[in-house]
Amino acid sequence: MSGVRPLRAGLLGLGMMGRHHARVLAGLEGVELVAVADPSGDVHGVAGGRPVESDIQSLLAHGLDYCVVAVPAVHHEEVGLTLAAAGVHTMIEKPLALDSGTARLLAAAFRAAGLVGAVGYVERYNPALQQARRRVAAGELGELYQVVTRRQGPFPTRISNVGVVKDLGTHDIDLTAWVTQQSFVSVAARTAHRSGREDEDLVAVVGQLSGGTITNHLVNWLSPFKERVTVLTGTKGAFVADTLTADLSFFANGKVVEPSWDQIANFRGVTEGDVVRYAIAKPEPLRVEHEQFRDALLGKDADIVTMDQGLATVRVTEAVLEWAHTSQTVDATLD
Repeated sequence: MSGVRPLRAGLLGLGMMGRHHARVLAGLEGVELVAVADPSGDVHGVAGGRPVESDIQSLLAHGLDYCVVAVPAVHHEEVGLTLAAAGVHTMIEKPLALDSGTARLLAAAFRAAGLVGAVGYVERYNPALQQARRRVAAGELGELYQVVTRRQGPFPTRISNVGVVKDLGTHDIDLTAWVTQQSFVSVAARTAHRSGREDEDLVAVVGQLSGGTITNHLVNWLSPFKERVTVLTGTKGAFVADTLTADLSFFANGKVVEPSWDQIANFRGVTEGDVVRYAIAKPEPLRVEHEQFRDALLGKDADIVTMDQGLATVRVTEAVLEWAHTSQTVDATLD
């Protein structure tokens, strides 16, 4: 990118995710991280000599081309609308908002201003899921029957204002819609509150996608081990993506033979075939996410999580929680 002025980036929020954003932005080609901001200051020491401001207005004074927002979701509306009004392209850490009304307002504000607005769903850029997405699109699974995700582990101390559905669960909603290129059309769910918090810490979701694929998502903050697994099953076999190790494996169906009458009578499902663990490159997902957002700002082909997609994910989380509270089937499509 020699000869081109670097994009001037700012970072708002220097907590758990903010410090990782700062590290990536500081070394991102074609980008200059010019200043950071957090009301609590630079507690993790990630500014690297750059100005540390206390609020969004002070950060905007540095003449930003774009901003990364890593503050609690309760502040996304105020910060996002301020950035849109200032004409600054923005990536907001997930979820886009705590409710679909606010998410819709944010998406509309960036669209009306002609700005690139994105949502930070880093899991979408995991090498295992990137490979799975390409292979599903190439027809390597045939017709897609089912997507199952398991995302569980101990309670993270960083969480204060949302439950497991709007925090961890939104990853599974986003990646499922993206990998399959299908939208959610209906969901049913059950939640539990086991850790003494107001918000739920466990959810089990069953959904259906626009192409007929069935989904199942198990998410909790109650397990003593950490698990991040996505299983995609189709007519030709199944992909298993472990996003903790960024590994993707393919479990093929066994060889199809012309069945006899006895075989039909005793049929119990597909047979086991070969198992392949793919050798894939494993770039850091957060760096890939930032590269894609940078390329989108430069007018290049890029795969970002748009604010409209972030809105759709928020709407699905609302449907999940509504079903859990009412036991009634809820339409998860956007108006």
